[in-house]
Amino acid sequence: MNNLRIVAFLIFIFLGFTSQAQLVNIEAKRMHTDSTRFVLKSDLLFNYTDNNGDYVLALNSNISTQFKSKDLNEIYFLVLNYYLVRTNEKDFQNSWFLHARYNRKLSPFFRLEAFVQNQNNTQLTIIRRNLVGAGLRVKMIDEKYTKAYFGNSYMYEIEKQNGIDQRFYNHRNSSYLSLNQSFEKINLDLVATVYFQPLYRDIQNHRILCQVKAEIPLTDHISLSALYNYIYTSFSSELQDDRSSTINVGITFSI
Repeated sequence: MNNLRIVAFLIFIFLGFTSQAQLVNIEAKRMHTDSTRFVLKSDLLFNYTDNNGDYVLALNSNISTQFKSKDLNEIYFLVLNYYLVRTNEKDFQNSWFLHARYNRKLSPFFRLEAFVQNQNNTQLTIIRRNLVGAGLRVKMIDEKYTKAYFGNSYMYEIEKQNGIDQRFYNHRNSSYLSLNQSFEKINLDLVATVYFQPLYRDIQNHRILCQVKAEIPLTDHISLSALYNYIYTSFSSELQDDRSSTINVGITFSI
């Protein structure tokens, strides 16, 4: 099974499109489409290998869709993801993610946002997380090739810890700074984002996500994308802090 373990690890690293931790970067999934009212992006990756009865199964499915109102002042945004890497012995990864968001334009620079989210990942310290939240999004820079945003939200979350039949109910703040840069000559789009999510009652219990996403269109509907994540979770308790760094490369289809 050593070779199969290596194969599963490579699939986990190079075929993943989303961060598989408790903190997911919605900024990298937003679609800046100006007057286009409906956008859909999706991908499905499947791999099955069987050597003398020892198998590796990998499945990664992603859907992101966005719909704007007629006056373009309201945006409805939905992200769905399912990710599985399985062998005879165990699941290296078994997770799903659902995020729905409503965005209302208040002025050229301010937007009101509300969202709900459900996550499940059997391989993490926190295996299940549900949350609702609302806050403001501010456009700090609005130029042709450069855009920058700052957001701040309140979140109420319910978490279940791995191996313990107990749930934790938390009030958490979420702040982010996002920079979108387009390089027209080389047809490259970059999105860099930093998130900081502390508990209101204990700022030492926090999550940090640093992410850079690069996307190069190959055709009108297909793009080559690469994603780098660094994630740090401090539990400020006897639980061991989580750290992870990943690089993901793949193909994205959009209409």
